[in-house]
Amino acid sequence: MSKKQKIYTAEFKAEAIKQIEENKGNVSETARQLGISMQTLSNWYNKAKARRLAGTQQYSPDLVALLEENKKLKQQLKTAEMEREFLKKGSSVLCQGKSVRYACMKQYKDTYPITMMAKLLKVSVSRFYDWLKRGMSKRVILRNQQTILVKIAHQETHESYGYVRLAKYLQSKGIQISEYAVRCIKKLNQLYFKRHKRFKRTTNSDHNRFVYNNLLEQNFAVTAPNVAWVSDITYIWTAEGWLYLTALKDLCSKQVVGYSLSERMTADLVCNALSMAIRNHKPSQGLIVHSDRGSQYCSYEYRNMIEKYGFQGSMSKRGDCYDNAPIESFWGILKNELVHHRNYKTREDAKADITKYIELFYNQQRIQKGLDFKTPNQMAEDFYKLVA
Repeated sequence: MSKKQKIYTAEFKAEAIKQIEENKGNVSETARQLGISMQTLSNWYNKAKARRLAGTQQYSPDLVALLEENKKLKQQLKTAEMEREFLKKGSSVLCQGKSVRYACMKQYKDTYPITMMAKLLKVSVSRFYDWLKRGMSKRVILRNQQTILVKIAHQETHESYGYVRLAKYLQSKGIQISEYAVRCIKKLNQLYFKRHKRFKRTTNSDHNRFVYNNLLEQNFAVTAPNVAWVSDITYIWTAEGWLYLTALKDLCSKQVVGYSLSERMTADLVCNALSMAIRNHKPSQGLIVHSDRGSQYCSYEYRNMIEKYGFQGSMSKRGDCYDNAPIESFWGILKNELVHHRNYKTREDAKADITKYIELFYNQQRIQKGLDFKTPNQMAEDFYKLVA
């Protein structure tokens, strides 16, 4: 039976080409490290030069020119003086067998060009790599390939996962890798996750309007979707000024069920988010909708919606942020993983970016330890399959 041909993703090919640069333009060395044939990697490299390899366009228009420049610099800098320097160290093996000369080349391969040493020691470059590859264990090749996969996953998850969650993410994609391996790779390659930053509150609870009683009392353990939602308002800075965001989060699935963005912090902001959540999730009467005591949540328009749909309004105690901790946690995640790393020129840019994060990443892709390493959408889907 013929051996099944291995399929490499576009991201893997792009990272492999990038690694050529890290190896100073050495295609052969990169192929050896990754356990890929030199011919295969050369084909990827040649296609990249013609800008025909999917996934490589992200590495600047002139990545290949940079690689070629590295080669030229090596040729210019490795002069006769370097040859004389190497011969002082390697002349004693000239009369030795090829294995001894190969061992000498291996010893100095990080200091001198392989081609130069092969020429001076009168051996073949390809034969040297054949000799070297026989000494490269399958374990090392596997680790080199895993390193590329971990780097790709680190970027896909907004640099926000620790090693445990990143390992679970890779495993969910069918990649066999241990938590220990991910931990070692992250540490060795300095793939650190982003830290949370503090941010100030925006809502004003200093008023004499009607407020709901606190029905949750910090009891956030809910066993079914659409039983309790929590909501709050935060802000995002753009070059055009502030953009305000309100969101509603389901306490069971952790889904962001509704959200709204506006340049004005009005009752419409919270009402639009609630309308979106109702439209998309169709909750039953009796749903608890919890928020702080901000004036927008105490408005007639918002209270009218709560009563119209038969929901139960609930509000935090004055100044107690722990009463609304789940939505505060979401703000921390959003700002830590996205907003604090952006400089939005327009409000529309911010709206598009935040919408993409919520819809395509947070709800669909971001696994959570508290959900048994499932995404919010998966958690909701699994619940409804169970009760169907």
